[in-house]
Amino acid sequence: MERELLDQLNTWHDQDLFGLIIKRIEQIPVHDRNYDLTGHLARAYNNSAQYREAIQQLKSVEEQGKWDPLWQFRLGYAYYHMALYDQALQAFEQSDRLQPYDESTLEFLSSTRSKVIKMQRDRQRHLEKLAEWDQSGMQNHLRAASGSYDPSTFWEQSDYAQSSYVSSPFDESQIISTEQELGYKLPASYIQLMNIQNGGVPARTVFPTEEATSWAENHIAITCIMGIGHIKSYSLTGEMGSRFMIEDWGYPDLGIVICDCPSAGHDVVMLDYRFCGPQGEPCVVHVDQEDDYEITYLAPNFEAFVRGLVDEETFDLDEENED
Repeated sequence: MERELLDQLNTWHDQDLFGLIIKRIEQIPVHDRNYDLTGHLARAYNNSAQYREAIQQLKSVEEQGKWDPLWQFRLGYAYYHMALYDQALQAFEQSDRLQPYDESTLEFLSSTRSKVIKMQRDRQRHLEKLAEWDQSGMQNHLRAASGSYDPSTFWEQSDYAQSSYVSSPFDESQIISTEQELGYKLPASYIQLMNIQNGGVPARTVFPTEEATSWAENHIAITCIMGIGHIKSYSLTGEMGSRFMIEDWGYPDLGIVICDCPSAGHDVVMLDYRFCGPQGEPCVVHVDQEDDYEITYLAPNFEAFVRGLVDEETFDLDEENED
């Protein structure tokens, strides 16, 4: 019976029917699942972009799996797609030690090593920017107008913005359900801004960068800030929301997709929880699908990101002055 089940699971895997695999194994009580079934479930979770669930399954059989190169590879795969590159590297290196010269493992090792160096630089930069922010005295969860942020002029008011991006007001229960669905705690400053208007098009849509991206050498642009809800396509849990971008577009599951960009999906802005955990205060990053999902650090928190937005004309004027 078990051999027949494993054969069926492999057939579904070859047919990319990962949801069927998950549903079938989850019907089996946890105490009746053996090591092989748990591995199949973790693989199906990985292939369905449910990386946190895959890690949970793999960790449940860690004592059996730590000497198994396939277990290490699956663990590395999950960490890699959560952009936890340092942990992914450890797993891929152990998989390579246990089974040298595996082509897939070597490909991930090559890709992961450079990303680990970048991630370490970003972590150090985040600590420095966070210290600067704490010393600035500006942190007030956007409760007062100051700097480049003014509640009365922050949002662009247009029929297009209203119909495409602005969601209905929300209550506490919607915040809780959104956080449960996405798996992360929403920043207080984001909730405060959404209380003024629940998503939409900001009047200022450009954020300066210290690194080049596929958009420009010194800045990125956003189309909208997603609101809390699921009715509008570009809301956090909407049809084109955060989970869609992670599961269908392959963006790393490092947090929440918070802004769409003018490239129509080929780059996004995300809340990044890698350095703080799911319940912490995330930094803000730009993720570039056009450059192998390259992550560019933007701001130490959502409020700093909002206050850092500038008019697009700012860079047009800079280019004119250079000419």
